[in-house]
Amino acid sequence: MTFCSFSNFPPRRGFALLAALALACMHAHAEEIAFEGGKIEAQFDGQPTQAQRGVATRWIQNAGRAVANYYGKFPVSRAVVRISLVDGTKGRGGHASGWSGPRIQISLGRFATDGTLADDWELTHEMLHLCFPSLERQHHWLEEGMATYCEPVARARVGITTAEQIWGDMVDGMPQGEPQSGDRGLDYTHTWGRTYWGGALFCLQADAEIRRRTNNRYGLEHALRAIAAAGGTIEHDWDIDRVIAVGDQAVGVPVLRELYDQNKATPVTVDLNALWKKLGVTQTRDKASFRDDAPLASIRKAITGNN
Repeated sequence: MTFCSFSNFPPRRGFALLAALALACMHAHAEEIAFEGGKIEAQFDGQPTQAQRGVATRWIQNAGRAVANYYGKFPVSRAVVRISLVDGTKGRGGHASGWSGPRIQISLGRFATDGTLADDWELTHEMLHLCFPSLERQHHWLEEGMATYCEPVARARVGITTAEQIWGDMVDGMPQGEPQSGDRGLDYTHTWGRTYWGGALFCLQADAEIRRRTNNRYGLEHALRAIAAAGGTIEHDWDIDRVIAVGDQAVGVPVLRELYDQNKATPVTVDLNALWKKLGVTQTRDKASFRDDAPLASIRKAITGNN
């Protein structure tokens, strides 16, 4: 156990020693976790047990591995994940920011285990926010929609979840992103459903259409990788036109521009039943089953694969 006390040091020692001790105390319960392309420093509020540190470290490793795989490498060279231990067995209450460098504040149940965190999505969701620029408030639907859509895809690609599970969740969740009575376009309707699931539906359409036009050579991840490589990460403010321009240039087709122009000010309803049929997705209870003879079956496979 580490104790940090400043009371025994005379004032004449000056503030330099106090500052050094404060820094040492702050990092007394830190872990550094490396990924290809970057590192995460895990900081803990309080004094976690060795078992709690191990569970938290593996939790971060799994989420970071999914994000690094999706992006080809971890797009942020260094980030902080600050963990507060609370009652429970799950992670919850995450928030990503870039004001003082890329960082995530998130809570973790003190009784969490590898098993109870096996289906956790929140940390991966927040890590994806680190990899995307901060947009103006009216465009937060793209920030949240990207993280909502890419999170399960990224986890499926590294085997943390299954294609059947994520497509089943999409069939359940995407209707919440459809415009309701009185809604306007995505830039002007900021309800929870339109922000998270409306943004996710935009990203699903973009991913499928990019792949269709490029014969599966490119997907949404290639646009996102280019945005991050150009400096579009959470600590930088971008306007949405720059995001679209960099993303479209990377994949060679103007899909993001066309979709944005269609959806920014007009409530566009997507024929989801037709989309699922083209992708070969059929909902069976809480999971999906697939038809590989569907017109866009190869695109569905590529989305959850490593193309």
